[in-house]
Amino acid sequence: MNADDIKLFCVNTNEYIDIDGGESLAEVFDTISNRLKIKPICARVNNKIEDLSYRLYGPKMVEFLDVANPQGQPVYIHSLCMVLYKAIRDLHPGRRLRIEHSIAGGYYCRLKHEKEQVTHDEIAGIKARMKEIIAADMRFVRRERLTTDVVELFRKQGLNDKVRLLESSHALYTTYYKLDDTYDSYYGPLAPSTGYLKTFDLVPYQEGMLLLGPSRDDFDKPNKMVRMDKMFKAFTEQIRFNDVLRLEDVGALNKAITMKYANMLINVAEAMHNKKFNAIADDIAARYQNGGARVVLIAGPSSSGKTTSSKRLGTQLMTNYIEPRIIELDNYFVNREDNPRDETGDYDYESLYALDLELLNQNLRDLIAGKEVEIPTYNFTTGRREWHGKKLQLCDNNILLLEGIHGLNPDLTPLIDEAQKYRVYVSALTTLHIDDHNWVPTSDNRLLRRIIRDFKYRGATARDTIARWPSVRRGEEKWIFPFQENADATFNSSLIFELSVMRNYAEPILRQVPGNVPEYAEAFRLLRFLSYFEPLDENEVPTTSLLREFLGGSIFHY
Repeated sequence: MNADDIKLFCVNTNEYIDIDGGESLAEVFDTISNRLKIKPICARVNNKIEDLSYRLYGPKMVEFLDVANPQGQPVYIHSLCMVLYKAIRDLHPGRRLRIEHSIAGGYYCRLKHEKEQVTHDEIAGIKARMKEIIAADMRFVRRERLTTDVVELFRKQGLNDKVRLLESSHALYTTYYKLDDTYDSYYGPLAPSTGYLKTFDLVPYQEGMLLLGPSRDDFDKPNKMVRMDKMFKAFTEQIRFNDVLRLEDVGALNKAITMKYANMLINVAEAMHNKKFNAIADDIAARYQNGGARVVLIAGPSSSGKTTSSKRLGTQLMTNYIEPRIIELDNYFVNREDNPRDETGDYDYESLYALDLELLNQNLRDLIAGKEVEIPTYNFTTGRREWHGKKLQLCDNNILLLEGIHGLNPDLTPLIDEAQKYRVYVSALTTLHIDDHNWVPTSDNRLLRRIIRDFKYRGATARDTIARWPSVRRGEEKWIFPFQENADATFNSSLIFELSVMRNYAEPILRQVPGNVPEYAEAFRLLRFLSYFEPLDENEVPTTSLLREFLGGSIFHY
């Protein structure tokens, strides 16, 4: 074939590159590496993420990505997880590695065997072995085989979780990786070799260990552990609940759905939500009766279910003879011309200082003191505050409910006595695993909720929502997550069955993202992710369910 017949367009250099056909991405990069300052860990090919062993046989648009790129970071972490798995196989054959979830700046891991606790000496030994594997610069070899053959390969290696998943899938072929004598599969591509993974740490945490990848501020240094005991407790409670249901992973969930156990799962999961709402309401009522908790602040990241949580919590408070009165924080936005701006010069509506904190605190103090106040209204069309004579006064059995992203931030209500406040953190802490080495990111759960809600109720396409998501996440990192541990109660809004239900809604929306836009990479990834789940009809989901906030059909008014 004539070289002129195949041309790649390289986004990094903004030029066409001639190839013969059959070259790998790594080989193509070698021809231009002297002009680029990055060390790629993967590449975006026609807006899909591929590993560098991917071979090119036709015209493509290619962009090489390093670990600093948001789409390169998961490649680094998944590769590091396979190194961890191999190190454990080498040192502790027979012990099962389970990577539970992201927390405290890293990824919480446990070794499951006769003894659950992993010792500090064992962790130090595993870390040392990981360093040896990385220094040896071993290749991650990508392979694709018939799924039936991969099932037998994983069965021989004792990866029964992956066997369950593959046996419940409908894929003819499955991709997996080989690292020396170890086989594994990951939700996404891996690095070319272990030599790419020089920055990491492995430290004791709770009963297990925390795998730490590179810091976002300095990729030559590992991230630092941050204590998050309240969040860890919330995760642990949900994992115990999953164990009672015998649903460790997606393979087990898929089997339960095909065996017609879905109705039972839905009922039990919804009952757990009710139980948690009851417990929080009882705690608030106890403090209220002792002279405290006059203001309940409900906070959480985007699409965590704050609105439904507020409404259901309000219902439970009424069973304790307490009538909630709701204040919408959006009505305390400053006039648009006074709104702070972000680093790009756009209005930063996520900023705490987009709110008139002085007026809010004065109104809250007056209400707690029994005074009548006039509550403002914010006109989102004009971007200005308006007054329409809306008055509010608290009676003896009233309590204030404030829902908003800044509820846990002490700077929101500095003039209100701490004894008068009760803080609730709401987040979708997904604990269902794809398999032992592939967790479901909580942000993916929330992004899918938001894609469905924005499409259904706000006229936004999946492309629109995906494009805005990085900005939303930056706002959460700055204004929400640092204050999670301030909560008096944490409510996990995830439902073990929800991704199976959302698959039916999300897939047709995601398929509308065109292939010639950058957002296609994320849409394609999410479609692949959803393909792991056996679809589940929504008919059994009750109208009171928190999931209805996103799907529609709720008894609550939004």
